[in-house]
Amino acid sequence: MVYLPGRGSTYVTDSGPRDKPVIFLLHSVLTNGLLCWYPLIPALNKEFRVITLDQRWHGRGIRSAPFDLEDCADDVVALADVLGIDTFTAAGFSMGGGISQIAWRRHPDRVDAMILCSTGPFFGSNDPARQTNMSNVGRIMKLIHPPHVQPNAAKLDDTSVPDTVWAMRQFLSTPVSRLGVLGDGMSHFDSQPWLAEIDIPTAVLVSLKDRVIPLWRQRILTDNIPNVATYEVDGGHACCVLEADQFIPKFLEAARHTADQVRDRRPLAATSPLPRTPS
Repeated sequence: MVYLPGRGSTYVTDSGPRDKPVIFLLHSVLTNGLLCWYPLIPALNKEFRVITLDQRWHGRGIRSAPFDLEDCADDVVALADVLGIDTFTAAGFSMGGGISQIAWRRHPDRVDAMILCSTGPFFGSNDPARQTNMSNVGRIMKLIHPPHVQPNAAKLDDTSVPDTVWAMRQFLSTPVSRLGVLGDGMSHFDSQPWLAEIDIPTAVLVSLKDRVIPLWRQRILTDNIPNVATYEVDGGHACCVLEADQFIPKFLEAARHTADQVRDRRPLAATSPLPRTPS
């Protein structure tokens, strides 16, 4: 658990070599940092320092009202401050892709690259009918999953159980009864007016069989972000876990590509210091 001054505490993982480029992995709605990204992290650790955090009202994340993606984006930068990280790549899956875009928009001096996965410039929750359905589900779930119940840390950290049990515990650490509130917070996001202003190395992983973020919505990113690199994954919306064998190689390609671009954009003095003159 890491305390973000003036904001609250959240669950964080920080792994991989400290001298490698930093990637913040930002998770999808109704998951948490580990549940969304656990298949990828070991492979990514070989070349990058990898950080996850549980977003607000997810897992062991900050409990706040209301839920807002701008707060989530500011939490990411606040965590970077606590960890002493100046700049980083923001990699987001679904909801996390929206948070990544907002983090760049609000803190352009901190986010030096983006990897956007199975996401778009807005979410389907901006449909009033869909939002009503999400709120109704949330009201029903309050009866069996009260939002005030805190996750059991010991159970969440127990890796001796079968993977299915571990994954279910991670999923249930997010109160589904907050679904309407989460959907409302996501509905305010729309990056379409400023996609063309994105001026950092960006890669988009498109999930070709996605039934949650339709392909046409993902293509808005690839069609409007300047100099974007596009990678296609032959999978659905949960491809980061259910089609990990296809997702991981594509993500590694995207991570290497954006890291190379970031390195090439930095001034020579920042990457190759001149030798000191002997006194």
